[in-house]
Amino acid sequence: MPPPLLVLQDIALTFGAAPLLAGAGLSVSSGDRICLVGRNGSGKSTLLRIAAGLVPRDSGRRFAQPGATIRYLPQEPDFAGFATTLAYVEAGLGDAGTDRYRAAYLLEQLGLTGEEDPAKLSGGEARRTALARVLAPEPDILLLDEPTNHLDLPGIEWLEQELSGMRSGIVTISHDRRLLERLSRATVWLDRGVTRVLDQGFAQFETWRDQILEQEELDRHKTGRKILMEEDWVRYGVSGRRKRNQKRLGDLHALRKKHKEQRAAVGKVKMAAAEADLSGRLVIVADDISKSFGDRAVVRDFSARVIRGDRVGIAGRNGAGKTTLLNMLTGKLIPDTGDVKLGTNLAEVELDQRRDTLDPNLTLSQTLTGGAGHTVTVGGQNRHVVSYMKDFLFGPEQANTPVGVLSGGERGRLTLARAFATPSNLMVLDEPTNDLDLETLELLQERLAEYAGTVLLVSHDRDFLDRVVTSVIATEGDGRWIEYAGGYSDMLLQRGPAKTLADAPGGRTRGSRNGGAAKSRSRKMTFKDKHALETLPVRMAELEREMARLNRTLSDPGLYLRQPAQFAAATQALDAAQTAMQRAEEQWLELEMQREALEGA
Repeated sequence: MPPPLLVLQDIALTFGAAPLLAGAGLSVSSGDRICLVGRNGSGKSTLLRIAAGLVPRDSGRRFAQPGATIRYLPQEPDFAGFATTLAYVEAGLGDAGTDRYRAAYLLEQLGLTGEEDPAKLSGGEARRTALARVLAPEPDILLLDEPTNHLDLPGIEWLEQELSGMRSGIVTISHDRRLLERLSRATVWLDRGVTRVLDQGFAQFETWRDQILEQEELDRHKTGRKILMEEDWVRYGVSGRRKRNQKRLGDLHALRKKHKEQRAAVGKVKMAAAEADLSGRLVIVADDISKSFGDRAVVRDFSARVIRGDRVGIAGRNGAGKTTLLNMLTGKLIPDTGDVKLGTNLAEVELDQRRDTLDPNLTLSQTLTGGAGHTVTVGGQNRHVVSYMKDFLFGPEQANTPVGVLSGGERGRLTLARAFATPSNLMVLDEPTNDLDLETLELLQERLAEYAGTVLLVSHDRDFLDRVVTSVIATEGDGRWIEYAGGYSDMLLQRGPAKTLADAPGGRTRGSRNGGAAKSRSRKMTFKDKHALETLPVRMAELEREMARLNRTLSDPGLYLRQPAQFAAATQALDAAQTAMQRAEEQWLELEMQREALEGA
């Protein structure tokens, strides 16, 4: 085993009154692949900056081998004094300045020319420029703090390949579970100021962590010491949620199988049914929609049907048009051609990960209750705000804490709590995993698994897509988008072993993945079928009006006491209308798929 190039021992650091680090350590040798994990606010970034020699420590030892080159990727790079991105990257080469071609090569691979003005870079461009600077000299030790932030999926896949071929010892902090699983061979867990080391990669971390926490809990019982209930929930509820999620992942796989079997060629729709407080069975129907900006086609002839309960992910490179497509599907943006129809009874909530709508002057309790009382209505049930806060890893003492003093991770959890407390049956998430730590990601996955409505999300997190969605809409290039049943890994399998989002070929036609289904429905439509296809939308419209009338009747709170017979009759009629609507809708769907298959043939 090679000697360590960098060693941290018994590192202690205190901010304010509370110690952040209290005996933390780290050892990095050539070729190491280490992931540094821990909750937001646990001190991971601080420890990495101490390792880079950028932050002084209160006590402890830092040793770096003389002559060893160390490069640190900050979350917010400083471009002051550099006229171009190439100048910034070349300045990081140091003694390796003779290999300046590598600086230009890395910028090109990351989609930059080198002539960009650093003062005018977007968040993604700044992150890619900073990556090129630390990768260019191929240092002995590479310290990466959230390297995938602002990168799209092709950029993340390229980074994985680049890092896997380097000889550097690499320490990585990241919320991207797939990146950590593929790159790491050792795991350092920073918890309550101290570090624990697992000589295995991140894939084994959660099982190992849960075993440690369970043993600690057992030891506390043996010694008779007590622990506050809220701390028990915040720390040990993680393993319980993870075990429950194993069953939910199984349920998700079953749902994906059913989803794949039910998917067929997409047609037009005239009407969507409403069932009491649920959304209609058909939530969104997009028919041959297109959108261009100038001469560039962002979306071309795309059709899709989103059915109640679907969880649809949208994936592709930056600039491919993911948010544009999402906005068209939700009615926020009108397509140039084609049509989007939204179902009835839709109640949409958007997860605001920018947290712009959080008032820094309000307390957590006021933010969740709207400043009225101490209860939150979740799923039709009233819950005390403190009890609900615990679900999102907040302690009771934080109820009166101003939002403005919360950490970034805490604000992210508060945003989640507020979104899930808002009555909705359609949740729209645009990059929901940005800046969330691993435990908060687990929390989000759990809440989405329990969510009874429909989910549309844009994400670059491959593991998150695999754990959450039932289908993925992926870019094929040239404005073409195809929907694949299953998660991100399923999408790659259906595309073929050598095909990733970075390839983005064009020319595939809509519905090609359902060619077998189309052939199986090649019989001619009878006159009866054609007549039903024309008249069913009228029948569905009549049923919808009847259901709306009955719902208005039953909304009278005193009807049951005044006229119980009328209440019973209206309830029975509503049940019959809902059943008839479901049958009519299913018949219409089958006939429409048959018509589409015949036209495709």
